[in-house]
Amino acid sequence: MYKYTGLLCIIFFLACRKPATTQTQVPPNAPSTENLVKGADISWLTEMEQTGRKFYDTLGREQDLLILLKQYKINTIRLRVWVNPANGWNGERDVVQKALRVKAAGLKLLLNFHYSDSWADPGQQTKPAAWQNANFTALTDSLTNHTRKICSALLQAGVEPTWIQIGNETNNGLLWPDGQASTRMQQCATLIKAGAAASKQIFPAAKTIIHLSNGFDSNLFRWFFDGMVNHQVSWDVIGLSLYPQPHNWPTTVSQCVDNMTALVNRYNKEIMAVEVGMPWDSPNECYAFLKDIQQKIAQLPQAKGLGVLYWEPQANNWQQYTLGCFTAQGVPTKALNAFQ
Repeated sequence: MYKYTGLLCIIFFLACRKPATTQTQVPPNAPSTENLVKGADISWLTEMEQTGRKFYDTLGREQDLLILLKQYKINTIRLRVWVNPANGWNGERDVVQKALRVKAAGLKLLLNFHYSDSWADPGQQTKPAAWQNANFTALTDSLTNHTRKICSALLQAGVEPTWIQIGNETNNGLLWPDGQASTRMQQCATLIKAGAAASKQIFPAAKTIIHLSNGFDSNLFRWFFDGMVNHQVSWDVIGLSLYPQPHNWPTTVSQCVDNMTALVNRYNKEIMAVEVGMPWDSPNECYAFLKDIQQKIAQLPQAKGLGVLYWEPQANNWQQYTLGCFTAQGVPTKALNAFQ
């Protein structure tokens, strides 16, 4: 009798025990990414729409891109600003038009000043044509006035950005050669100070971002931001770009996380990955990368990690750019699910 009673107890214990798989599905200390900035730079949108580009959900239903992104828990939109673009895209009128749509969709806005008539990045920081012959004082005044003008246009339209980025991927400064950091760090700092001060005059609550590319390059970031500190530049957020390869993204993310941790500890600033991307036809790897970097940013010291923004996710070989996460038919790939 006793042996049967013992057997019944064992059977009852096994029946009631939860399967081991349910205990290991979610790591017990996994950081929450619910409150992160989850965003996208969609500055090409109006130009794409003019050519007839359309966007669809996974059921084939046509959707406004902003509403579609919001369904994937995107909460922030980044818009670039050019000074006098040849075709008008990313100029004042186009930026205000898109910003109004961002507000109407209930999304936050990150305003990104390039201080150029076209692309500004590590390989080119070309002065706007109208500023080419200005001395440094006049150049600084032009930057100030342009920043105020765009911010004032948004204020008049009833749109308030949450963040304002002063320059784009300014690894070696901006408005070359006057603001080239490797040769004229003090003038680079003066220009960034001017842009930050002008933006704060119109939107005092908006946080200013200084943005460099190659988020894994700790030497670059330390050199540049030590220069900013040494020249008494005041800013709020360190922005970075990260475009890892599908085959080695864990290594790149690990290097980036080490850099971000060091930046928080050294400068006590918030951190945001304002540009990320991966080839659209590597959706599984991109999904894993996006999930991982969000968790790692949520774990940064002092809760200084703000979030992640995908650069032009809706692009699929638009202007030969292939690092979006939509198919050629205008449907999101699996990668976008990582924000949900």
